[in-house]
Amino acid sequence: MNRNLAMEFVRVTEMAAIASARLMGRGDEKAADQAAVDAMRAMLDSVECDATVVIGEGERDEAPMLYIGEKVGSGTGAKLEIALDPLEGTTICAHGGYNSISVMAIGEAGNLLHAPDTYMLKIACGPEGKGKLDIRQTPTENLKRLADAKKCRVADLTAIVLDRPRHKELIEEIRAAGARINLIGDGDVSAAIATATPNSGIDILFGIGGAPEGVIAAAALQCLNGEFQGILKPRNPGEVERALKMGIDDINRVFKIDDLAKGNLMFVATGVTTGNFLDGVVFKPWGCLTHSLVMRSESGTIRHIRAEHHFDKKPRY
Repeated sequence: MNRNLAMEFVRVTEMAAIASARLMGRGDEKAADQAAVDAMRAMLDSVECDATVVIGEGERDEAPMLYIGEKVGSGTGAKLEIALDPLEGTTICAHGGYNSISVMAIGEAGNLLHAPDTYMLKIACGPEGKGKLDIRQTPTENLKRLADAKKCRVADLTAIVLDRPRHKELIEEIRAAGARINLIGDGDVSAAIATATPNSGIDILFGIGGAPEGVIAAAALQCLNGEFQGILKPRNPGEVERALKMGIDDINRVFKIDDLAKGNLMFVATGVTTGNFLDGVVFKPWGCLTHSLVMRSESGTIRHIRAEHHFDKKPRY
């Protein structure tokens, strides 16, 4: 997987972010998501690779483009797997909130878990807590372990949690343990990355979110030397059956970070709306400004790319 591909893939998330940012705050989630999908699909075919979407917008019958199993890229070059979310945080974008991004994780064949479209219990943190946390333990215990690793008090830690009714008891326990909480409405990929981002103010992620997003987050945290663990939480027997068909033989398995994303990985993301670690798209009379993150696990390189896009010279936009 040529390192130069990372720069090609960031152009893909830039285009998706710009397209969806046009619809920020307009209240139409479907339109914003479709704009991101269309733009990402168009740009992906310009990248010289032979890639398969392993985490996408859904099954072929449900998603006209960027469905699971779809072939993307020019068809020549490195054989890759891609986990993508053209607009992570569709509700955020539609309501003009914080932390919506366009994101992709790229790995060589066999390096990304083909996660079923179900829920996953997750825990994530930055490098200080790597190897210290255990998702099978209580949130209180994991907060204590992370505080010890960071040489601070539990009261100094901030946990990030999706604001959902299913997390009522989780939120109560975190508060009782003495930690602070950042409740978010959507976007737990951004939330997981924030735990390993200096100066984000976020130390640990708890809670249940989408399993596909868990794989994308794990790939990002591999590049950041962070920690991620997950356990599938199917909502019905149909989702259990689907997971079994996808090769997951133990529905209660604890997925470590290496089980979800391993080997030579690339991660790219572009901010749609401003968040913890990326600024959103800013439109100008001549074009727009974007802020992207590009990471490679092999080298540990982390690049922040701020770009000016002049629309009169980029007809694709």
